Amino acid sequence: MIGAGNVGATAGQKIAERNIADEVVFVDVVEGLPQGRALDMMESAPVEGFNTKVRGTNDFSEISGSDVIVVTAGLARKPGMTRSDLLDKNASIMSGVSEHIRKEAPNSIVIVVTNPMDIMTYLTFRKTGFDRKKVIGMAGVLDTSRFRTFVAEALGMYPSQVTGFVLGGHGPSMVPVISNTSVGGVPLTQLMSREKIEQIVQRTRMGGDEIVNFLKTGSAFYAPASSIYEMVKSIALDERKVLPCSAFLDGEYGIRDIYTGVPVVLGSGGIERVLELQISQEESTALKGSADAVRKDVELLKEHKHL
Repeated sequence: MIGAGNVGATAGQKIAERNIADEVVFVDVVEGLPQGRALDMMESAPVEGFNTKVRGTNDFSEISGSDVIVVTAGLARKPGMTRSDLLDKNASIMSGVSEHIRKEAPNSIVIVVTNPMDIMTYLTFRKTGFDRKKVIGMAGVLDTSRFRTFVAEALGMYPSQVTGFVLGGHGPSMVPVISNTSVGGVPLTQLMSREKIEQIVQRTRMGGDEIVNFLKTGSAFYAPASSIYEMVKSIALDERKVLPCSAFLDGEYGIRDIYTGVPVVLGSGGIERVLELQISQEESTALKGSADAVRKDVELLKEHKHL
């Protein structure tokens, strides 16, 4: 876990407590932070009953031999700050992190969480030189979880009854796929008006901002941590789950040379394949538009000499 802040620490705690890894290593540049978080977690092991070893370090060489690396390092958003505002500062951080990963853990699978996520995932892919199936962005699982929560809340049902996907970039251009959303097997469009669905779509797109505005000095970390855990578990246990993740596309959905959220089969080798859903023409156009929004920020990376 590169980054021992709230997101990284909470995700690492879930991974340790559920015994899906032999060891969780927290790496952070802040002296004492990863060590303190790790020690605190280890002291909960007798109560929680887990056997995973947890340790913290400021030394990036300690990522050597890692099977999965989750990157949460970077600046968090503050109220009024967009993900794109973070681009320059976090690009510099991610460039350095990518060099450490390339040097110390060349066989690892990398999950990028740092915002702006799709762009930082693209940068990590280019800087590490890894195969596209081994550099993955975490957002679709989170965005979909938020969408399912809002739908269930509106209908007075349990979130587990709602199925669907949120595709596209992790931001205002994301695309909840209404044509593939159902509740207990019943299409959402039969249960809710188009107006109400659109309200939920907009709330999903601004889901992170809603929490930032409540917290004032922080951002979401419980749901992001759960989303990270879901991805790590599918890789660690080779579950081959179908999960919406930010993946490098090479023609799928008519999109090339960019990272954006799509359904993938996630297993021990990373992304085993991208699944192309049958979506409406309107949703297809929106997905391409979302990818183009990510592409514009990638061009800014190039202009600012990060790539």
